[in-house]
Amino acid sequence: QVQLLESGGGLVQAGGSLRLSCAVSGSIFSINFMGWYRQAPRKQRELVAAITSGGTTTYTDSVKGRFTISRDNAKNTVYLQMISLKSEDTAVYYCKVWGYGYEYWGQGTQVTVSS
Repeated sequence: QVQLLESGGGLVQAGGSLRLSCAVSGSIFSINFMGWYRQAPRKQRELVAAITSGGTTTYTDSVKGRFTISRDNAKNTVYLQMISLKSEDTAVYYCKVWGYGYEYWGQGTQVTVSS
């Protein structure tokens, strides 16, 4: 059984910062890809950022220069540092890990940015 435990969401003013964490536990040896998705009300879930086991990262255009994804392979944990937050960043943020033949999601953490 693999579990993803997210933390770090909350309410922040526009221009503020938050750091999300996602710790992966259970029967998983190595994780190929780790990432963060988000889903705002009445919108489709979108990929925000992803990172490979080797550290290669990708970001959706709207967060480039403001969000940074990182991972600690020894702890099976992925982070999302978010700065200069905007009201349009308000969403439920989901952690996901995946690879060849597997995919696991976290339960989601709410991020609310007040303007």
